[in-house]
Amino acid sequence: MTGAAMLCVAAGGALFGAGMGGPSTGLPPVPVPPENPITEAKRVLGKILFWDEQLSSDSTMSCGTCHIPAVGGTDPVFGQHPGTDGVFDTPDDRRTSFGMIRADSNDDYAPDPLFGLQRQSTPRTAPPVFMVAHTPELFWDGRAGGEFVDPDTGETIIASGGAVEAQILQPPLSDVEMAHEDRDWGQITRKLRRARPMALAADLPPDIQAALDARGSYPELFADAFGDDDVTAARVAMAIATYERTLVPDQTPWDAFMAGDPDALTPIQIQGWDLFRESDCALCHTPPTFTDFSFRNIGVRPTAEDIGRQEVTGLFEDRGKFKVPTLRNVALKRSFMHSGDFQLFNTVFNFYVGSGAAGNTNRDPILPVAFGVLRDPVVNFLEHGLVDPRVAGEQFPFDRPTLQIEQAPNPELLGGATPGAGGLAPRIIAQAPPNIGNLGFKIGLDRALGGASATLVASEVPPVDGAVLGDHELGTVTAQGVGDGAGFATLQWAVPFNSFIEGRTLYVQWVVQDPAGDGGEARSDVARLTLFSSNGTPADCAADLAAPFETMDFADITRFLSAFASGELVADLAPPAGVYDFSDVSAFLLSFTRGCP
Repeated sequence: MTGAAMLCVAAGGALFGAGMGGPSTGLPPVPVPPENPITEAKRVLGKILFWDEQLSSDSTMSCGTCHIPAVGGTDPVFGQHPGTDGVFDTPDDRRTSFGMIRADSNDDYAPDPLFGLQRQSTPRTAPPVFMVAHTPELFWDGRAGGEFVDPDTGETIIASGGAVEAQILQPPLSDVEMAHEDRDWGQITRKLRRARPMALAADLPPDIQAALDARGSYPELFADAFGDDDVTAARVAMAIATYERTLVPDQTPWDAFMAGDPDALTPIQIQGWDLFRESDCALCHTPPTFTDFSFRNIGVRPTAEDIGRQEVTGLFEDRGKFKVPTLRNVALKRSFMHSGDFQLFNTVFNFYVGSGAAGNTNRDPILPVAFGVLRDPVVNFLEHGLVDPRVAGEQFPFDRPTLQIEQAPNPELLGGATPGAGGLAPRIIAQAPPNIGNLGFKIGLDRALGGASATLVASEVPPVDGAVLGDHELGTVTAQGVGDGAGFATLQWAVPFNSFIEGRTLYVQWVVQDPAGDGGEARSDVARLTLFSSNGTPADCAADLAAPFETMDFADITRFLSAFASGELVADLAPPAGVYDFSDVSAFLLSFTRGCP
């Protein structure tokens, strides 16, 4: 890194420079707990972990998925949450962040009472990720306080000032946001030790690419950052926290104006700044952070819908209170408030000058706020004077990779479904990325006949008239559930660490034994999978075909022999492609003898 991207290590291990606040900007220096000093190796590791979708149990969600810089460090995509009544399209619905399809402790898809086998939505919106380093308590309700406790040992690592680390521990375990039910940090760190960093992303930023060129595995990256290659929950949190502490949006026009540039703000923005700091708004959105870090009830929703801070403190006076967010980069956001009630910035002002929703207790006495004809300069100041152009343009340190979910769909649905009982066609759930070495790859089934036998067929030949020819059977399951369209199932298929299969395409389809279907069968849409490794082929571990993974044993031999006999792709370990002969057997034996790196 050069120029503005260069960070300089000062005496005592503190890091200063562009983006870290300090005397030359409007913001104070970033608080850094001495137990987790900022280093460049730790920052880059944290950036990689923050944007790696493999941190989630099904490899579809990263931390960054819900915290995109160009929209102010929040979520650009919204799901619908039905609210406390559990009924969609009623007044208590919320516009919140998407999570994952619910999965049980075995990582099999399991219908959720609210969302079925569609992606869940979180109860609240994703708050901005920027400015978290200055915030003593995190989440909308402040449940992540300053004490950071190692989840593996129970030891307090940071007694105070560790809210960023404490917050990071929670989403990877949430069975709405990033995890299957009962997931623990042992499962997460085992997956990271085996995963190729950033295997799903494209367009890697230069600092990430340089780190991966020098250190190609997570154990190597952790060794560079912490001195040894142990991958632990505490270190994951400390690395991501280090990265987040460098995301300081302190190069706004207002910061330049406060540093002495009289032309950084337009005359109307200067007028807006003067009006803002003289108004009651500045009591809560206090410069230079533009938040006072307090929790307040401003009457967005009836408190019975979400008690907010009271859930953490147990105090009635905290009922309905939520954290005051920063106004830095507020104009980039696409929704406002913890429930996502407002999508336009002007509607926020309309709310503040109004009386608030009915039925709210503990509503802050500071409201309503009167602006009248003076509101336009204030809006202009907030929309333009507080936007850091590096955030809006996703420039260092706010640059990021292109996530898997933002790329061309893979798996891709091609159609071809045919109906069965109740006139319903089975639905294939194909969301997990088919990257080489993805031991958690899975395909789900929904809307099938309950109790029916279902086979996931696969072929390297494109479907004919919407039907996969069924050269191979990846597995047969019995659909759970009772009745027409109530059947669901999951088939897990570990994609082997086999460099020879990179770029190969599989067409897969569920075939459900259903008397009401054509010829006694109902079929799902076809999903096309292209096996890939976007950031280099991982080290070969092609013989590790069966659980327990990372262990070479008789189960792997049995699985290979079965796949070889039936001509399955996982047994095609050597050229020529599509031919199963002694070269494949030799490749298996060599990999089995060598073991996994």
